[in-house]
Amino acid sequence: MNQIEHRLKRLFVEPGDGSAGAAAELTKVSAIAESFVEGVEITTDSDLETLMRRFNSSEIPEGTMDFASYIEYVNEQVIPHSIHTSSPLFIGHMTSALPKFVSSLEMLTTAMNQNLVKVETSKAMTLYERQALAMMHRLVYDFPDEFYAENVQSSDSTLGIVVSGGTLANVTALWCARNSSLGPCDGFAGIEKEGLVAAMRFYGYEKSVIIGSRLMHYSFKKAADLLGIGVESLIDVPVDRNNRIDLAALRQAVRDCQMQNQHISAIVGVAGTTDCGSIDSLLQMAEIAREAQVHFHVDAAWGGPLLFSEQHRHKLAGIELADSVTIDGHKQLYLPMGMGMLMLRSPLSARSIEKHARYIIRPNSLDLGKRAMEGSRPNTSLLYHAALNIIGRRGYEFLIDEGIRKARYMAAAIRALPEFELLGEPEINILNYRFVPAHLRERAPLDQLTESDDLLIDSLNKRLQKIQRQAGRSFVSRTTLNVVRRGEDRPIIALRAVLANPLTTESDVDAVLKDQIEIANQLSIASSQPA
Repeated sequence: MNQIEHRLKRLFVEPGDGSAGAAAELTKVSAIAESFVEGVEITTDSDLETLMRRFNSSEIPEGTMDFASYIEYVNEQVIPHSIHTSSPLFIGHMTSALPKFVSSLEMLTTAMNQNLVKVETSKAMTLYERQALAMMHRLVYDFPDEFYAENVQSSDSTLGIVVSGGTLANVTALWCARNSSLGPCDGFAGIEKEGLVAAMRFYGYEKSVIIGSRLMHYSFKKAADLLGIGVESLIDVPVDRNNRIDLAALRQAVRDCQMQNQHISAIVGVAGTTDCGSIDSLLQMAEIAREAQVHFHVDAAWGGPLLFSEQHRHKLAGIELADSVTIDGHKQLYLPMGMGMLMLRSPLSARSIEKHARYIIRPNSLDLGKRAMEGSRPNTSLLYHAALNIIGRRGYEFLIDEGIRKARYMAAAIRALPEFELLGEPEINILNYRFVPAHLRERAPLDQLTESDDLLIDSLNKRLQKIQRQAGRSFVSRTTLNVVRRGEDRPIIALRAVLANPLTTESDVDAVLKDQIEIANQLSIASSQPA
């Protein structure tokens, strides 16, 4: 046996092979992971240009490398310069600390290597996933026990679809909506078989559109592109002062589309916008969609878990009327990246996208791949099922309530500091604010800032956020918001904080704000120095 063959054989686990070497490797990786998670700094201060040069080689090595050497390379060259998303001072994105049981279950998921596309490569895990989806379906729709007894494990029913993230969930929802509304009829085989042009011609429509607020997630642009209607057919409805869709403008958009003989694939409501966490008036939107006989989809990728909270679930009133709902597991269900789900009000909705193959995915099988965009995929539903049982309803309620409480604490802290301007009260646990230089602080609350003033503040906040990110001690993100100034709509740059990490404390919030004040003051001093 040559050296390469010997090394390769050692890479694959044989039944009963509990070698000391494998145990040592596992211990090493566990130690590295634990050290990373427990770190304080968010990242190093190495800039991207320097790192690009380090990872610029594209040659595949000829020989093999032992695992110990490789993991040492990763530990020295990659991990230190990655982002410590679980840091309590990392409050700028929708990514945070994970419960410790996740790492162990991820290892089990990888070792088992189940493929959820079909029963033949997953067996019990297929049934397990269907149960996890039914649990989330009950959270959203809360149908009678008889409904779940009939549909949880029925091959005819699809209560939900596990996907790799919120983007694919949104795309799948609109795919279902389009195919259902332009399905077979009077000799027409349906859009699935004959295509969009033939469907428009048969049904007599000029074009097909999707309607939602201008704060819709960018995944809907991808959906419009992939579904063949084009991004320009995505109708962005204005929002009100609370960043919720303007209902009067929505009604007018629907009427305009009907008058212009345009097919409305779906009306999209947002439960937790990525910019500011605002929640559309879902109950009223559901009524508008019902009157127009249009599919109503709710993108609750971020805000969906508010349903666990007795105190805050009323903010999602009307979500139970949605035809489909997106929820992201890797956001406020505190699960790893690459986990999303689409919930379907009707267990028959996904039939409009069903596909079969002769060697698998047969019509009457329980195979999950027949009603999904993805084919082969891992058993991430093990983590969904585990989280719903280990964290439970009350655990998730605590996490949601605490995140909103800390967002309110940060809002109060910002109001108390003259250096900052709070750009609206947080509806849930995302808030927007900005640093204001000393000579403009009296005019800001009086709505006396000119456009040039706002541009100066924009420039300062952009530089502040970049420097804070580069330093790697603490982090918030930034976005662009539209605000009303003297009766006109004006875009401004805002700092954006996301208070979802269970490890973040009030003192951490104070530390982030203190860091920003110090950076901004240094920038102000530097800009006032003579050239």
